[in-house]
Amino acid sequence: MGITKLADLIRGDAPKSISYKEIGDYAGKKIAFDTSIVVNQFRSAVPELKLSPLLGLFFRTLTFLEHDIKPVFVFDGKPPDQKRAVLEKRAQTSGRNSSYNSGEVSTKTQEFMRLLTLMGVPYIRASGDGEALCAHLVRTGVVDAVASEDMDTLAFGGTVLLRQLNAKKKSEVTEYSLPKLLETLQLTQKEFIDLCILLGCDYCGKIGGLGPSRALKLIQQHRTIEGVMQHVNRKTHPVPLNWKYQEARTLFLEEPRSEVLQLCWGELDEEGLVQFLCLEKPVKEPRVRGRMEKFRQALEKRRKERAEEERAGHTRQSRLDEFFRVTRKRQSTDAVESRDRKRPKAK
Repeated sequence: MGITKLADLIRGDAPKSISYKEIGDYAGKKIAFDTSIVVNQFRSAVPELKLSPLLGLFFRTLTFLEHDIKPVFVFDGKPPDQKRAVLEKRAQTSGRNSSYNSGEVSTKTQEFMRLLTLMGVPYIRASGDGEALCAHLVRTGVVDAVASEDMDTLAFGGTVLLRQLNAKKKSEVTEYSLPKLLETLQLTQKEFIDLCILLGCDYCGKIGGLGPSRALKLIQQHRTIEGVMQHVNRKTHPVPLNWKYQEARTLFLEEPRSEVLQLCWGELDEEGLVQFLCLEKPVKEPRVRGRMEKFRQALEKRRKERAEEERAGHTRQSRLDEFFRVTRKRQSTDAVESRDRKRPKAK
């Protein structure tokens, strides 16, 4: 779930913190991926194929590498106890066994890790919530951005969040800038975390009947949840009994304990991948080798293009988007719609 209706609030109240790009705009960038989100996307897309998440990760990772993106996959560790109810509810909804675990590495997770090793792609296992570690990586400059569909990356302090970064070449990627968001909303990171808790997060309940606009105004006026509770009408906006908002706040603020080793990207082990996917798993060998051949051709094409640029002495004319942030026309449309909503209607 992430943060309830946070994306809607940002589009309406801080559209300048959003930019729209394409996958090619991230060439040369190190990007941390919340692996659980990626895997669940493939599981939901083709639930009847048990191998689908593994193959999906294989194909999508190759596409990222073809675009000169350096992916880092982050796996969840033991989830916090505050998230147990949410995970169990999600598992019931999807018809799976409880997603809550004691932190043990499952057989499926071991398979994903083995696949990435054979592809020469680094991965990290978080001590707790993978989303928190992803945010830590971008906040400390280890990576350039986090790719996830969950908005709580921003609550954890992730400075750059990418949504809809997938294998489709012409797919529009939505990029959120946390510094611009905080500047526009005139909030500190701690105040923004309290706003996210008011909106609704995975770690505790929320004040009833409090919509995004009202929650934002209350935080801007009173700066903390404690201040909001002193001024909110508890008849129309009931506060949960034994509300664990302080524990949720702590989870968003604490630093991950996982040790981040030096990240290295290597070469694909084609024979190892064929052994794993085609001999140990029931994937047809031509499908795997054909995709890897296409990958080699893409790398060779990029190598030749770079060599030609070097021979030309880098004298090509620079494009405007190399000097200014790449955005799409849709951003200005959102800004106009936001202004229109705020403008009083003519009588």
